[in-house]
Order: sequence, then C-alpha cells, then structure tokens
Amino acid sequence: MSKKSVAFFTLLLSAGILFTPTFGKTRSSLTTPVNSAINTVPFPENFLWGAASAAQHVEHQQPSDWTAFEKQVIQQGLTATDPRPGYALPGHINSHDRYSALVRQKKTDYDARYPEDFALANQLGHNTHRFSISWARLFPRAGMAHPDPEAINFYDNILDNLEKHQIIPFVTLFHFSTPAWFWEEKNGARGWEREDALDHFARFVEVVIAAYGDRITLWTTLNEPMTYIFNGYMEGIFPPLETRDVQGVAPVVEKLLQAHALAYRLIHADAQRKKRSVLVGIAKHTRAFEPLRNWAPLDRLSAATIEQAFIWDFLDAINSGTLKLTNTAINQPIHGLAGTQDYVGVNYYGRYYVESNILDLSNPTIHFYDPKNNEEVRSDLDWAVHPRGFYNILTATHHRYKKPIYVLENGLADSDLNDVRRQKFMVSHIREMSLAMQTHEVDIRGYIHWALTDNFEWAEGFTARFGMIHINYENDFHRQPRPSAYLYKQIIQERGISAAMWRQYGPREPGG
Repeated sequence: MSKKSVAFFTLLLSAGILFTPTFGKTRSSLTTPVNSAINTVPFPENFLWGAASAAQHVEHQQPSDWTAFEKQVIQQGLTATDPRPGYALPGHINSHDRYSALVRQKKTDYDARYPEDFALANQLGHNTHRFSISWARLFPRAGMAHPDPEAINFYDNILDNLEKHQIIPFVTLFHFSTPAWFWEEKNGARGWEREDALDHFARFVEVVIAAYGDRITLWTTLNEPMTYIFNGYMEGIFPPLETRDVQGVAPVVEKLLQAHALAYRLIHADAQRKKRSVLVGIAKHTRAFEPLRNWAPLDRLSAATIEQAFIWDFLDAINSGTLKLTNTAINQPIHGLAGTQDYVGVNYYGRYYVESNILDLSNPTIHFYDPKNNEEVRSDLDWAVHPRGFYNILTATHHRYKKPIYVLENGLADSDLNDVRRQKFMVSHIREMSLAMQTHEVDIRGYIHWALTDNFEWAEGFTARFGMIHINYENDFHRQPRPSAYLYKQIIQERGISAAMWRQYGPREPGG
C-alpha cells in the first residue's frame, strides 16, 4: 500500500474530456446501507482471510532503489511533508529523520521477528498471508550468475514458518522496489526502460519459481502498477522521482504489461510441467471517484474519465491484449498479453471527490474528503471512508471481467491503540463485500487486510499506521495487537458480520 498520487489526474484530463462517451459518474449519498434488516450470508468455509505486508515495508533494508532513496533523504535532510495530510512533497519522506538509524535499517525487524508475527496471525485466525519477495535481496549486485544463497534460505524459512502455522502464502513479485543496479544507465535508458529490463525480470521470476514454485499456488505479478507509474514517473514522489506527461509514461506502462505477461507465462509453464494448479493476477489500486457536485456535468465527466484512466485502462489491456490510454491516441497491441489474469486483485481505500474548473478543464481539483462535510469519517491521511464504493468496485469488476476476485488490500490509517475507526471500517467493508457476493453473485475468494503490522509506508515513512498490530519502534519493536485484530478474529470465526457486530459497529438507524 502507498500514498496515492493525485497530480496525475490533471494530466489525464486533456481536451478529450468533453467527448467522454458517457454522462459520467454520479455521487452517491449512500455511504453504506443503514438498514439492519439487510442480512448477509456466511462466507464459504474455504474463504481466505489474512493480512498483508511487502518487503520494503517490513524487511531489513536491501540494496534497492527505495533504500537508496531513503538514505538520500536522510543525507540531504529531505524529510518534510505537505501540510495537508495524505499529500507528499516530491523527493521527501515524511519525518524520516525522527526515527533512529536502527529503525530505518530494520524497519519492523521482520527479519528476526516474522516467526512471532506469523504465530500471532495464526492465533488471530488467519489462513493466508500476502507478502512480496525482494528482487534486490535475491540479486543485490549486477551481473550475478546465481541468486544470493542466504536470500533463498530466508524466504524458504518464511514459507516453512507459514506452513507450520497453516497459513497459505499469497506471493507478490513486484511491489514497487527493484535492485539499485537496475537503475544504472545502459544505452541511455534506466530501470524498466532498459533494453535488458525484461531479461533481468525474467531471471528473477525464474529463480523464484525454481526455488519456491512447488510451495506457492497464489501469485501476484505486479502491485498497483498505475500507482507506481503516477507516483514514480509523473508526480516525482516514488523513485525514479520523475515528472512526465501521459505520453511520456506510456513506454513504462507497456513494459510493465509485458513484465506481467512474461511472469504469467513462466509461472503457468512451470505449473503445467508439474501438473499443479496456480492462479496468477495483479493487485489493482481502486478508488470511488465521484463528482464533488452532482449538478455539475463537468464534475461528473471528469470523475468518469479519471476512473477509467486510473482503474480500468491497465486491467482492460490485460483483458484485451491492447494498451489504450484514456484521452490519448495510444492503441498498442502487446504480444502474449490478452487473457493473462486468472483473477483480479482489488485494493480499495475510499472515495475521492472530483471538482472541475470551467476555466481550466484539464486541471480539476481532487479532494480526499468533502470540504463541506465536517462529519465525514476520514483516516489519519484524510482519506474519506466510503464502504459503498467498495461494493460498487467489486460488482463493476465482476461484470467487466467475469473473473474470480481477491481483495488484496483494504485498510485504514488509524494510529490509535484503541482503533475504533479501523474496527468500524473493517465491519462495514467486509459487510459490503458479502452483499456484493449475495446480490450480484460476485466470485470473491479472499479478503486480505492492509496491514498485519504497522510498517514503513513509502513517502509517509513510519508516520502512517495501518497495522492491526501496533509496533513500538523505539521500544525494541514491541508488538501489541489493537482491538481490530481481535475483532477480525471474531469475524473470521463467525464467517462474516453478525447482527450483533452490525449493531455495535455499523451506522446508526435514523433517529437512533
């Protein structure tokens, strides 16, 4: 999970906005159904329940592009942030200097404490865990003929520990960080734009498959590719800290689609040889993009255009095999891409409001919350909580692609030890998920909460707290489950949201 980019929206709304082939989105006044008479059915017995992490968030620092960036901001004193919660200053990591060098290096001290974390997850009823394998850990130096053997053993031990606790691994291959050497310029190009980029990525994937393929059945090739593109190549918040326009990022989008298709084929070829069953997809960041003002046609058109560009363009490309970027002339067939997703991974965090400007159509304002609604529930990052948007995204994804869905991230930044907002968030969102399954027969097979523990949250550093388990960084990384962790355990045990839970955590009836 990451701070989600907003500046990219302005670049996507070119002059073509007026020709969007729909009257656009409408703003929903329904946050979540209040009527307690709407009952939900139990989730299937084989449903996956768990939480997530990623290598750069929790592991000791590896020689990645992100580690280089983290060290750079300390050396140069680039640890400020935008005064508005949830926004970032390009080239900065929020308050990174307030944490000790040991904390910055060890992150959550996961390397030493993952057995403790997985034991806790087991006690809390989890039967799956999503994590990523660090490319930089396996190949810390350029030109390595073989992966680092200690790194291979590290992930073997993680898989052993998960198996010990009867927790199914859900493995991500690319979760934003890459080896630092991948960014050394070669023939005028760096990173994903190097001519040999896919060769290097294929080598990494092949090694992961060879080492762990017999132990993994659920694979995520890419995490939030458009978030990575917008934050890294358009807004300058993530490495490589660039600021391009839509046309300028198209080659990187194409390369990521090629990387996904390549990994998909390699994983399936290995599984076919071994007569094993696997599911491969991506994790797609989604939002409820809605007009700030329903009466303003341009707000509605802008919201529809932004939703298409940010959510559906990448998934549509995988489905069809052709990359089409909204409001551009880009129409690029990609060999071997069509149909390379066995499931759709959905990450969902809330609602954004779109406000157009008649004098500057290409620069709408994106609000994290309704500036005229002081009662709207928000996270610590000022992201508006909107459970009904989760239902809408899940049903739209189902109708659009007719694929199984795994919710791979859903969570809230809430630093309180008694995390009441997170508890309500969890109950309302899981209930919406159940209603989507009930009313539209959406094939949802798992829910993975972000996150298991507090961790390093990209440009927010350690300041944003998403964990069901609190970490006291300056007190030997002490773990303390928040109340939400135990509520989640109860939800898992009861296979859904009971009437009693809804009465306690759901919205009040009118007049109640």
